[in-house]
Amino acid sequence: MTKNVLKNIPETAALPDSYKDILASIISKIKAAQARALSAVNFELVEVYRDIGKTIYEQQQKGAWGDSIVKSLAADLQKDFPGMRGFSYRNLYTMRELYSSCKDSEKLQTLSAQISWSHNVALLSKCQDPLEKEFYMRMSKRNGWTYRVLIHHIENGTYEKTISSQSNFEKSLPTNLHPEAKLAVRDDYAFDFLEIGDEHTERELEQAIVRNIKYFLREVGDAYSFMGSQYRLEIEGREFFIDLLFFHRKLRALVAIELKVTEFMPEYIGKMQFYLSVLDDKVRLEGENPAIGIILCKSKTRTVVEYALKDATKPINVASYHMVKTLPKELKNELPSPEQIALLLEHIDKRS
Repeated sequence: MTKNVLKNIPETAALPDSYKDILASIISKIKAAQARALSAVNFELVEVYRDIGKTIYEQQQKGAWGDSIVKSLAADLQKDFPGMRGFSYRNLYTMRELYSSCKDSEKLQTLSAQISWSHNVALLSKCQDPLEKEFYMRMSKRNGWTYRVLIHHIENGTYEKTISSQSNFEKSLPTNLHPEAKLAVRDDYAFDFLEIGDEHTERELEQAIVRNIKYFLREVGDAYSFMGSQYRLEIEGREFFIDLLFFHRKLRALVAIELKVTEFMPEYIGKMQFYLSVLDDKVRLEGENPAIGIILCKSKTRTVVEYALKDATKPINVASYHMVKTLPKELKNELPSPEQIALLLEHIDKRS
């Protein structure tokens, strides 16, 4: 019966209108299944590696194993599993280090199995603080960061810049938006990709960002969608222009960015509050959250920013930018308490 049915279908028959949608659905399901399979394989692999590391750690703690036994173990595993990579002498010690670094934290043990082995290796070599490590583990899982993207964020100090960001979100946004808004902004941004000199105008900075919008979005975060530069607002026949306007998909909010090539000045807050009021009244759609403002300055004094934001009613973040990947030294001394950081990290995996 099936053969007869197939014979009745011309080879050159036009595809039905629904074909493309059905094909897209099938492809999507296959990719989702592949992703789940890879995730399951990764979980098991990291668990096995950590278990091997545990064995080596415990045997060495007892004084039963020295380097020579670990070398023998590496050789035997490579002989028994010739098709598997990763059982070198050095990698066995990396497994031991992974177990050792997570053995006292059930949270880190769980998170380490949710990211790839290469991600774990990167964090072992580049992050010593448990809270910093947890931040990058959660962000890698949440945003699907590749190994190279993870390295970029570590080298760029994303953890310190996120935790230390200066804003008034806690008093100007609904409580349920606080964690997501905190993760959406930073204290400092590196614009090494812009290829403009240290001395530049606001217009030159804006044009360079627009020309390199792909890299700018990678720097500010994957949830931003670019809506335009010099975004026009009209009030009573007068025109006003926002330097850059974005939409944050996770916050479901407009984000206005003002560029300043000088040190932060308190009067910048008033101008941004004006822009946000107009956006909320004239541009924001039903169901969207209040617009957020980011003032990007060449430099800033943290105490001045704190006073300027103290009585501001609109949600605003004040950040600085640099043309090279440098982490301001003062950030090291400006981190919140471990308890405050832990509360933020707990929200990374949640959706607003």
